[in-house]
Amino acid sequence: MNSEYSKEEQRKLKIGLCVTAVLVLLAFLYASDRKAIEHRKSGDYYSVYARFGRTDGLKVGDVVRMAGITVGQVAAAKLDDKYNAVLTLKFNEGVNIPDDSSASIVSDGILGSKYIEVEPGGSEDYLTEGAEFGYTQDAMVLEELIERIIGMGKAKKQSENKEEM
Repeated sequence: MNSEYSKEEQRKLKIGLCVTAVLVLLAFLYASDRKAIEHRKSGDYYSVYARFGRTDGLKVGDVVRMAGITVGQVAAAKLDDKYNAVLTLKFNEGVNIPDDSSASIVSDGILGSKYIEVEPGGSEDYLTEGAEFGYTQDAMVLEELIERIIGMGKAKKQSENKEEM
């Protein structure tokens, strides 16, 4: 630094340069992320449908995974005439899914977000654009699961009480 500036001015100049560098870096990262998002939207996908009785907590934009790897996303959701949820799933081009595979709505941990897990089947034929999963499993609602566990515990306790008599 030039000795024309006081120590306080030199410190402020250094801070200003650091802040400017961070802002330029953030702008670069934002622009590169936008390009990646646009590339993903550009049509390197094929659509498959999945029909569920309930999709509690699953939203458009949530991921679709196979073996823990993200292979697509939920692109749209609508109700059919029998009040089932019909989801449009967009899969990355090049991801081949056997036509006897199943799709399940699962949670990422106890209180985590929902996503769709695809369990691949053993068929040598693959789902193609516009196909529909033949096997699906609805979302498990945490409250229902807790009620089932409590009910099983009560039933076990009642049977133990009857045996003691």
